[in-house]
Parts: sequence; structure tokens; C-alpha cells
Amino acid sequence: MLQQVKLPNRSEIILASLEAQGGIVITPDVETAVRLADEFAPEHLCLSVREPERWVEQIHHAGGLFLGEHSFEVLGDYVAGPSHIMPTGGTARFSSPVNVLDFVKVVNVIALDAATAVRISPMAARIAQAESLDAHAAAAQARSNHSA
Repeated sequence: MLQQVKLPNRSEIILASLEAQGGIVITPDVETAVRLADEFAPEHLCLSVREPERWVEQIHHAGGLFLGEHSFEVLGDYVAGPSHIMPTGGTARFSSPVNVLDFVKVVNVIALDAATAVRISPMAARIAQAESLDAHAAAAQARSNHSA
């Protein structure tokens, strides 16, 4: 039995988590394991294998990557890594841990000439119609009838 299950203040939570979401995946080799782990997009991925650095470039979808037996998760969570909020539930496929860039405000700027606006307005109208945004479609269609 896991040592952590014996801890009195967390045993019910640990057992419920293991029962509801626990599992083991056995793979024929490390390469397959790394590929599956990357597809799973875990919040934390611990590479406790020989030469963990060898696999880093193949991991694109993990909130945090912990290399080797001495870089275990709890150290990264509390003292060895940056303070973080991790992407959970597979969201590491498209999201990063909260980081300084999340606090940078960006303003998109669009500046088109008349000919380009006329040329791309029908495409915008078609997309707006597909989204059932009739007023957007009408605005794009009205503007596409203007000559450049």
C-alpha cells in the first residue's frame, strides 16, 4: 500500500482519487511511454528514467517536466521551480502554467487598405453567416460592395 495512504489527514482523499481516476499504463518501451504521456498532457510529468534529458524534446504537452529521480514534483512545486498554477485535465495540450506572460496586456492592431478590405469582406461575411451572426455578415457585405 502507498505510504501516503497511511497519512491520517489525507487517506480518504487519496483512496477516492485512486479509485475514481487512478490507473497504470504498461508500455513496451520508454519511447511509447513518452509519446503516450505527451498525448495525455499531464499537469506534472516526472521522467524517472536513465538519461531523462534525452526525452525532453519529445514532450510538448505537460505543465511541468521533472527530470530524474532528484527532480521530484514536490521540490518543483515548492522550492526548486517558479511559483506556478498548472494546467490540469489535459489542458497542457493548449495551455501553459500561469506565468509572467499572463500578466502582459496585448492589443491587436488591424490596419487594412481599401482594396484589401473589399477583397476579404466576402470571406468575413461567409464566416459570419456560418456563425449565424447576421449583422456581422451584413456589415461585411455592405462594405464589400464599395470599390477600392
